[in-house]
Amino acid sequence: MSAREPRQAASDPGLSKARVVAEALQLADRDGVDGLSMRGLARALGAGAMSLYYYVASKEELLDAMIDIVFEEIELPPDETDWQSAMRRRAVSARQVLARHPWAIGLMESRTSPGPANLRHREAVTACLRKAGFTVVMAAHANWLLDSYVYGFALQEASLPFDTAGELADMTEGVFLPQLPPDKYPYLNESAAVLAAAGYDPADEFVFGLDLVLAALEALRAP
Repeated sequence: MSAREPRQAASDPGLSKARVVAEALQLADRDGVDGLSMRGLARALGAGAMSLYYYVASKEELLDAMIDIVFEEIELPPDETDWQSAMRRRAVSARQVLARHPWAIGLMESRTSPGPANLRHREAVTACLRKAGFTVVMAAHANWLLDSYVYGFALQEASLPFDTAGELADMTEGVFLPQLPPDKYPYLNESAAVLAAAGYDPADEFVFGLDLVLAALEALRAP
């Protein structure tokens, strides 16, 4: 099949590219992206598999469109504030979006045909850093560092066996502490007990670490 042949498939009056991509996004949110197939997507839409190729020529094009929606959901760094506040808001928004779409974490930087929302987002981030006084090279360093932090935290957060501080406290009491006898693991036992009693929430670590990253980058701006 040539690259042009998929576009020759007949369209389905009940479908649109937006509907196809939205359904694919829901399937990926529910089941992960690895199991997403054009055949399964067509079945979910109640359409013939070949009819989808009228709207997206390949699964890669479908993934490009899905990732573009993810970028569309992330807040752009606002112009009306200082660069640290702007990048903080953008990073917090990105973490929230990736929590809704954890399958996207490994695909955010992999697209070779980025969509308009993807490019608009990257332009806004770069503009924020350049206007703040970062050189071109230092802005690239800052962008990589911030994205690595956001993606890494989102990936780690998605793998945690609990969702809330309350669930962590319960697991600490019933699961973790029994595995940490104080005579063998005194510091781990102490940490688990104290943090559970204090209502420690790992979710708070995101802003703590983000502020350290932003403070370190501040020193690298051009005077």
